[in-house]
Amino acid sequence: MESLIPERLGSSDVAIVGIALRFPGAHGPDAFWSNLRTGVESVRSFGDAELAARGVPARLLRDPAYVKAGFVLDGMDLFDAEFFGFSPKDASILDPQHRQFLECAWEALEDSGHAPESFLGPIGVFAGCGMSSYLTFHLLANPALVESVGLFLLRHTGNDKDFLTTRTSYCLDLKGPSINVQTACSTSLVAVHLACQSLNSGECDMALAGGVTVEIPHGHGYLYRAGEILSPDAHCRPFEQRAQGTVFGSGVGIVVLRRLADALRDGDRIYAVVKGSAVNNDGASKVGYLAPSVDGQAAVVAEALAVAGVDAAAISYVEAHGSGTPLGEPIEVAALVQAFARSSARVHGCGLGSVKANIGHLDTAAGVAGLIKVALALHHGELPPMPGFETPHASLPLRDSPFYVVDRLQPWARGAQPRRAGVTALGVGGTNAHVVVEEAPLPSLHAPSAGAARRAAQLVCVSARTEQALDDASARLAGHLRAHPEQELADVAFTLLTGRRAFAQRRVVCCRDGEDAAALLASKDPQRVHTHVASSAPAPIAFLLPGGGSQHARMGCGLYESEPVFRAEVDRGIDELRRRTQRDLRSAWLAPADPERAARELERPALQLPAIFILEHALAKLWASAGVHPTALLGHSLGEYTAACLSGVFTFEDALGLIALRGELFETLPQGGLLGVPLSPQELVPYLGRDLDLAAVNAPRSAVVSGPVAALDDLARRLVQAGVDARRVPISVAAHSRVVDPILPRFVEHLRTLRFAPPRIPFLSNLTGTWITPEQAQRPEYWAEHLRGTVRFADGVRELLADKTRVLLEVGPGKGLSSLVRQQGDAGAQRGAIATLRHTDEETPDSAHFLGAFGRLWARGAALDARFPWRDEPRARVSLPTYPFQRRRHWVELP
Repeated sequence: MESLIPERLGSSDVAIVGIALRFPGAHGPDAFWSNLRTGVESVRSFGDAELAARGVPARLLRDPAYVKAGFVLDGMDLFDAEFFGFSPKDASILDPQHRQFLECAWEALEDSGHAPESFLGPIGVFAGCGMSSYLTFHLLANPALVESVGLFLLRHTGNDKDFLTTRTSYCLDLKGPSINVQTACSTSLVAVHLACQSLNSGECDMALAGGVTVEIPHGHGYLYRAGEILSPDAHCRPFEQRAQGTVFGSGVGIVVLRRLADALRDGDRIYAVVKGSAVNNDGASKVGYLAPSVDGQAAVVAEALAVAGVDAAAISYVEAHGSGTPLGEPIEVAALVQAFARSSARVHGCGLGSVKANIGHLDTAAGVAGLIKVALALHHGELPPMPGFETPHASLPLRDSPFYVVDRLQPWARGAQPRRAGVTALGVGGTNAHVVVEEAPLPSLHAPSAGAARRAAQLVCVSARTEQALDDASARLAGHLRAHPEQELADVAFTLLTGRRAFAQRRVVCCRDGEDAAALLASKDPQRVHTHVASSAPAPIAFLLPGGGSQHARMGCGLYESEPVFRAEVDRGIDELRRRTQRDLRSAWLAPADPERAARELERPALQLPAIFILEHALAKLWASAGVHPTALLGHSLGEYTAACLSGVFTFEDALGLIALRGELFETLPQGGLLGVPLSPQELVPYLGRDLDLAAVNAPRSAVVSGPVAALDDLARRLVQAGVDARRVPISVAAHSRVVDPILPRFVEHLRTLRFAPPRIPFLSNLTGTWITPEQAQRPEYWAEHLRGTVRFADGVRELLADKTRVLLEVGPGKGLSSLVRQQGDAGAQRGAIATLRHTDEETPDSAHFLGAFGRLWARGAALDARFPWRDEPRARVSLPTYPFQRRRHWVELP
């Protein structure tokens, strides 16, 4: 089928990728479509008491010509002022049309799946609104307000319709063309036309187009006068025999537009495609300024069809201006017949309708309301009925014409050609607009990537400006996921993380599927639902790098299978180690035939220490590919070698060679070990005696003792007798003790053959517990002293925690260092650290654990690449609940 083949799409085609609306009876596309397909007429009747409470005089209520009904925009006096940076006072004097448009513009961008700050290209705004009746009826009626604020500010910056688009561009930080449009009832469709032209000329890469009207007084009836255009019974009945006039209403509608090729490339959800559009004016070829013109309207339809390259016979529905007036409708239908007669001989093959039967005449927002109706109808493949239609008006030239009025819900048939429609808007004064719209091409079907197939979890991220809004957003999303199980969770996760602005209040869950995500969001289980307040600036990240004894069989193997960057770095390290030492690390680490034997093999220093270093270095490279870069490093014993390598002090090859030598030298020493003891250094020293050394101070009440095996066994027995639970570290060398003294000369000798460089990333010294100096880092003797001296890890952690914005990330096997951070007093307990890999006893897949760590970094406010989880697979942007504005009433009452 023609529209389903992207290669045959026109180069000027424009995709509708986002929709937001607030119409009578509907807030959002889903509610509006539900009303359309069920033929809901959203007119509301008012009682006398209700109208009297709103200030309608008793004399009007007694007047039989006063029509006590209308189309109401719920919440038109509400606004989330704080979200857009307005004080309550400034919000109260801002035109409600501007307020509604601002919120709707934000919702439209969210529906498009593109956040302004991450979108690559200028975003334009094309729109218009009506004259500010709020200024006339409420603000100017308050002399004290006028005197305190000033007429200039009231009129110009707060209520002049010229500032609708530029205020939107300012509040949303949009840098494309910002053009206010004023063509009366055709305003918003002309805005769409101009936006498409701007996109195709390259002025902008995305555009918001639409309009807004808010009638003040609101929720009132109106006085019917014979001969005017208003309906005597509050019903707008386009093309119907009983049609007697129109009914005005309030509303706002916005579409987000992109060049179709760009939208397809980026996986945007496309509602419909604008194939072409045209705008003209009747000129003087009509009976009067306020009257419409058959020739002018026929010409704009014909021009739009020509621009679109579409024959009239291919149009199967026209959304007409259709205001229900005795003068305008015969002229509009005659113009359509004239335009279609040139190329279509079909009889009753094209549906005709008008959204004004559902929501009334929205004035400057009327055109975009009709376009939204058509876009949703194309998206859902159905033609909705016009409510109240029974018999065509006798004055309409519908007999033997191409048109029939759609009076029931019906499937929108697709033949050999794609579904296509036309949308018309006609402005008082003669500015006519017509847009030709086509159904969206089907998205390309991509086979799941290897990474996607292996991915055991997805990351669902939610954020908001306030704590209450975060809870509301979480609840909305949970409800949506339950209601839409057909949506792929990967697409939901992708849209949330790449297409929404990340506010300070953040919540993240790592979950299996939509049901799991909904349950977690509802439960707020702190073990699986992580909620944080991110700092305004990107949070600095410190890598914590574990040392010897942290290894375990198959550590990180899940990432080796799923992450190409990690796998390449591990392979590089294993190959370099084999080249230098002839040792095969792969069989002991990644592919052990006998896991128990492999675990024992990995306890050998000659394999254990290189394996830990290679793992940590590969993890650091993986984090770099995810956009995560440390601003500080703290290694524990061996981990300081990784820190020095990442900082640039050693090359990777030199570091690996040095660590391999350290492991080989360790194997020449007498059997020894390490014992972890939950005591402070002061409490522990009396137990040491002459054969043991204090190897590490890890936390205020966590230390490590090093020495010969017999001495450690004796110490362990004495500690047990004292009620202290000491544990052996899985390493067979008495590192950081006098036992290593014999190997230090050989170690220094090798160090003197290496080339050092000053650190590029600050890291902390285990010897001093504070920041290493360039002189220390480049002195060979420092590294010998480091091998022999006490690891002052607790001091290093305290130094890191002194920066209250810093986020600690453990980059290595297990969660040992994360556990030590939590023992560093209140600061450590509250902030903790994020572990990259699971504990050996946990069953969570490595890929899911890494993804969870990525999400927790996002929740803490770290800078990262939001596309990382899906970098190797195409994903689609999908419709999700938009921001839960915390709306309050901001209103200047009548004096």
